[in-house]
Amino acid sequence: EKIIAEKNPKLSGSERKEIAKIIGIGAVKYADLSQYRMTDYIFSWDKLLALHGNTAPYLQNAYVRIRSIFRKAGPSRTGVSKIDEVKLAEPTELALAKRLCQFAEVVPQVLNDFRTNILANYLFELANSFHAFYEACPVLKAEEPARSSRLALCNLTGQVLQRGLKLLGIEVPERM
Repeated sequence: EKIIAEKNPKLSGSERKEIAKIIGIGAVKYADLSQYRMTDYIFSWDKLLALHGNTAPYLQNAYVRIRSIFRKAGPSRTGVSKIDEVKLAEPTELALAKRLCQFAEVVPQVLNDFRTNILANYLFELANSFHAFYEACPVLKAEEPARSSRLALCNLTGQVLQRGLKLLGIEVPERM
């Protein structure tokens, strides 16, 4: 809660508490589920709560960043369903799209092998691909049709992150 207050002082106390609960519980679950079940690991609060690296807060932050893009885009862009074609002109757009396509392959593999770490690793790679895309490709400042195409990629990435974390029993906040 202290970290959230430092990062986003405009949040109300109750909202801060709720977000802290979501992040804290998610961090503990993810730390356990992201490891292969037959290996040992060292429990570390600092590592679990880090906003960088293979942690739930990192993945939740990617989702929050996507939601922030849509809040800035305005109410008419909360969901992108009217786009006919996604154009993948930049290498990071293509990499993100390819990573998104892998979700359908990963989930059955996790279920067949009872290895939640495979899903956790996929989500981490997806978040990395999203952050690379976000840094290289302006979304809201892009001209059409790139803007709509990038918003569609963001929307789909948010959906996959949310669904994948939900499969791990981890919630995502709308703000952090």
